[in-house]
Amino acid sequence: MVALLFAVHRAVAQSPATTPAQQAKADAGVQHYTAADVRFMQDMIHHHAQALVMAGWAMTHGASDDVKTLAGRIDVGQHDEIAFMQRWLSERHEAMSANHEMHDMPGMSMPDTLMPGMLNSQQMSTLDAARGKDFDQLFLRFMIQHHTGALTMVNRLFATPGAAQEEYVFRFATDVSTDQTTEIERMESMLETISPQPIKQ
Repeated sequence: MVALLFAVHRAVAQSPATTPAQQAKADAGVQHYTAADVRFMQDMIHHHAQALVMAGWAMTHGASDDVKTLAGRIDVGQHDEIAFMQRWLSERHEAMSANHEMHDMPGMSMPDTLMPGMLNSQQMSTLDAARGKDFDQLFLRFMIQHHTGALTMVNRLFATPGAAQEEYVFRFATDVSTDQTTEIERMESMLETISPQPIKQ
């Protein structure tokens, strides 16, 4: 019996270590996830989509170079995150959205479906109408609002019993919290360098 246990232990010790990629493939669709995890991914796709509209306007609305650079980073980062969330949902055979009308995003005419921090239709129209320095200020203020809402969504996820236990959900939500907190700090600093002007929001 002792010899058998020793042989098993030696075989396990000598077996090749599983690579991260192999482990991810083995775990895909196997780890337990909750309805709250699914809804978080669905809602965050919708949330990110509005940020992409806002970021796109920076290139056409006379934004400063600094704001264009920031908007470009947001565009790239959130496009990548949307792709990740769509892949996560697809691999688990979950719907891509929770009845959100993605095609209506620029106008945001559905206040009942707005996630925390998302701009309503009036705010989107105000931002779309702004140009130059006015656009810069509104963009930064509204994107801070938008990012703060994303942090609220992450905090709600972590506060939900049983949620965010799945490895990829936990990592993604943590990354969103870290990245958007950093961007909020950067945008607040940028706002301080812009001469304050009264802007109708």
